[in-house]
Amino acid sequence: MDMKQDIHPTYFDDAQVVCACGNMFTTRSTKKTITVDVCSRCHPYFTGEHRFIDVKGRVENFQSRQKIAAQMKEKLASKKSGKLGKEGERQTKSLKELLGEA
Repeated sequence: MDMKQDIHPTYFDDAQVVCACGNMFTTRSTKKTITVDVCSRCHPYFTGEHRFIDVKGRVENFQSRQKIAAQMKEKLASKKSGKLGKEGERQTKSLKELLGEA
């Protein structure tokens, strides 16, 4: 059985990694250049800063979903309280209660 020829990708010993902060370093990869958003020079863990790394608005998206969830929870609570009577009893009777009266 013959081995397949030319199935491996090109391997670069001098691939350049370019960070959004401007830091550049050399590594080995199958791509000639690699672009990253965060590196060890600007990552909060290594710099000691307390900040959010927001990629594509994910923090704002999460906060908006939390706000919508809180609104839905309040809406559900108001619906449940609307079903209760003045003394906290249900206004509508259950099937068991209806059958028990007959």
